[in-house]
Amino acid sequence: MIDSNSLDDVLVVRRLRELVRHWWRLEVAFADVRGYVADHALGVVIPPDNAYCRAALKHSDGFRRCNRSVADATDTLKAELAAPNADGASRRGRVVGDCHLGFPVVMAPVTHMGELYGTLFTGGFVLEPVAESMRRRVARSSDDLRLPIGPDRAAALRSIPVLGEGAVEYLCDIMGLMATELVTLVGERSDPHGFDDLLGNSPSMRRLYGMLERISQSDATVLVMGENGTGKEVVARAIHAMGPRRSHAFVATNCSALNDNLLESELFGHTKGAFTGAIRDKDGLFKAADTGTLFLDEVGDTSPAMQVKLLRVLQEGTFTPVGATEPVEVDVRVIAATNRPLGKMVKDTTFREDLYYRLSVLTVELPPLRERKTDIAMLCDHFLKKMAKKSGVERRLAPDVLRRFWEYDWPGNVRQLENEIERLVVLTPGTGDIGPAMLSPPILSSSRDLTGEIHDDGKGGTLDQAIARLERRLIQHALVRTNWNKSAVARELGLSRTTLIKKIRELAIDGHDTEAAS
Repeated sequence: MIDSNSLDDVLVVRRLRELVRHWWRLEVAFADVRGYVADHALGVVIPPDNAYCRAALKHSDGFRRCNRSVADATDTLKAELAAPNADGASRRGRVVGDCHLGFPVVMAPVTHMGELYGTLFTGGFVLEPVAESMRRRVARSSDDLRLPIGPDRAAALRSIPVLGEGAVEYLCDIMGLMATELVTLVGERSDPHGFDDLLGNSPSMRRLYGMLERISQSDATVLVMGENGTGKEVVARAIHAMGPRRSHAFVATNCSALNDNLLESELFGHTKGAFTGAIRDKDGLFKAADTGTLFLDEVGDTSPAMQVKLLRVLQEGTFTPVGATEPVEVDVRVIAATNRPLGKMVKDTTFREDLYYRLSVLTVELPPLRERKTDIAMLCDHFLKKMAKKSGVERRLAPDVLRRFWEYDWPGNVRQLENEIERLVVLTPGTGDIGPAMLSPPILSSSRDLTGEIHDDGKGGTLDQAIARLERRLIQHALVRTNWNKSAVARELGLSRTTLIKKIRELAIDGHDTEAAS
């Protein structure tokens, strides 16, 4: 649940709320997709800085009508977003009507995973060109409710904030920016376990989901960087599936799989007779992806000549098929990926600097599995269920297997983990838990005795440092065995839950953000 206090958990949102408060004496609050204001359920009411809103929120009937106004404005916003030709992905603020007193209501949609999660809203001001008529309407509405405004009603009316047309536009922009920045908090509060086909609930994956939510609504070129097996194509497909081009084609190719001549024909197509074997005209992948998304995997392996051709189509939106004389125009969003250090390659002059900057308008760096080991149990469960659908037999991994998985650094990342689980399922007969007997030799050899952490890790140091490493190891193993149930770990290790949490923080153990149930 998100309330106005928790909005301040996001630094940019907090600063912008303070700015709105300072400039226009307005308050920004959050309502869910039904128009329900969590603050009010918690007994927290923060009215705009004018006597009429304060009086309405203190009045029983006025309070009910204020809540109804937010719900009605939310319904209006949802209808606008669902209308044909509406940009449902836009988070920009907009005036969506008037409240029961006659104040304009400004709302910005907060979308998460392509769906409306709630809105940011504000009100309690009048518009500069019609300020007097709006004040009269507010006064009449408050009289109908018999609101206790105070003895000096004229002063109360004059104190209502007045916004000109430019100020309202600026307020709408700020509200939209806040809605965009709120995506990360929404993701955490809704406890997501994935984004499209991505899985993981570690801090690094949660940050990734927030970034992908923003990127997917854009149409800019994206560069996805990460080691082999981290899921670069999965990320590209997720960006496409959640973005404005989702109803059009997603086309993928591996740039390192073909030589230059074949790759050029593959990407740009060719005409009949352009080369030996070209017996008919052929459209390339850029043409096939027109109005959709083209994913160029291993773009770092392209030759300098191919880099020039890619740069042209990215800059101008045109290309010339092999053997043709007339350029072809396309509208394609390009998502490129590489496991190579393009920045270093630019310095070494093995990759064009202008193409690098054209590709990296938006950059996504995928964390390797060794940096998000808290996701291993979830990933294992997912892969086992995936295989159970094919075989009809549900299997589980023994705790000792999970412990060894934790200790291993997974150079092949998620892809290697999936292959290892498939291997274990195939080679371990029966229907019981899968033990460590058939683990691959590299995973078996990575397992170390706990006492070896002090003597054999080569780190040396003082006795206190060695004891800290041993403590860290013991806690890590216990957390994996109990699926991050901190209460169970505390009982097992003879610690209080508070002491355990303190040690996890002090020892910098990469743990689950949410506390396991007691």
